[in-house]
Amino acid sequence: MNSNAIIEDREPAVPVEKDPDILAAAARLAGEDLCSIADLSSAEVRAILKLGRDVKRDPRKYRHALDAKQMVLMFEKASLRTRISFETGINTMGGNALFLDQTKSPLGEREPIADVGHNLERWIDVIVLRTSAHDTITEMAANSSAPVINALSDFEHPCQALADFMTLEEHFGSAAGLNFTYVGDGNNVCHSLMLTGAHLGANVTVATPCSYSPDINVVTKAQDIAHANGCELRLLQDPQVAAVGADVIYTDVCVSMGFEHEAAKREPIFRPYQVNEALMQKAAPHAVFMHCLPAHRNSEVTDGVIDGPQSIVFDEAGNRLHAQKAVLLLLLGGLANVESFHVAANS
Repeated sequence: MNSNAIIEDREPAVPVEKDPDILAAAARLAGEDLCSIADLSSAEVRAILKLGRDVKRDPRKYRHALDAKQMVLMFEKASLRTRISFETGINTMGGNALFLDQTKSPLGEREPIADVGHNLERWIDVIVLRTSAHDTITEMAANSSAPVINALSDFEHPCQALADFMTLEEHFGSAAGLNFTYVGDGNNVCHSLMLTGAHLGANVTVATPCSYSPDINVVTKAQDIAHANGCELRLLQDPQVAAVGADVIYTDVCVSMGFEHEAAKREPIFRPYQVNEALMQKAAPHAVFMHCLPAHRNSEVTDGVIDGPQSIVFDEAGNRLHAQKAVLLLLLGGLANVESFHVAANS
């Protein structure tokens, strides 16, 4: 596939206060859940990224947008980026974060998830879950009037993918037409990247071992979105072919949390999928390397790549804060508390 990548700094075509994607997303998403990228339209994905860029550019504008809003984070898995970025995000917009460590007591073990949801909706404005089972996310969403955000499940990682593509749009100017290659396990991160890339018009290539392909239902959904947006989704098994001409090479760990017992089995299967200097040389000269982190250095990626000049892994980690602030603003109706949106509405 020929690349349409253009590296540029892009100013918004219209102010965010008058952007039709953002205004429509603010109206539709207030009070809704974000369990999957598939919950969003292509325009809503664009709105989150545009709002995230404005939040990053001018954070003081939003410092009281979520005054007195309460967020609870319930995490069954260890976290660095997810926890800190969500807590910092709501705190810097006037709200408050409460953290419940569920690593020793998974949700649903002490009391039914439905009961937890019906309790939380009486105290909390938004629930952020990091859980082993995607069913936990959907069950909580079905049993709480407070919006539920999937911060990570075994099936998707929507907040990560939003931050990743926000980073790519900063770097290239637009995701539309980019050749985005994912190499490794067809896991939760891969699922969200396929859907987000399709929403934004990127050509997504996924290279996985044959027994570790992404879920066929997600593939079908992503292909439908890609068709509507004039882009392409390809599934391959050869990482060398997948890397040719890529604007982006992305990988994740080959042994995700919860699959540690498969480490010895997976290591030889995924060895040919390592992102190393030789694989990066097959990509376009301007190509960037991405990883959701934490990385198993010199396993799925070499030190030379992750620490090299093409790596933007810490930029994408930094953008978790801004993309998630945009999500919180939209789900909690926070733009109604931002003065510049009032002025634009009355002008």
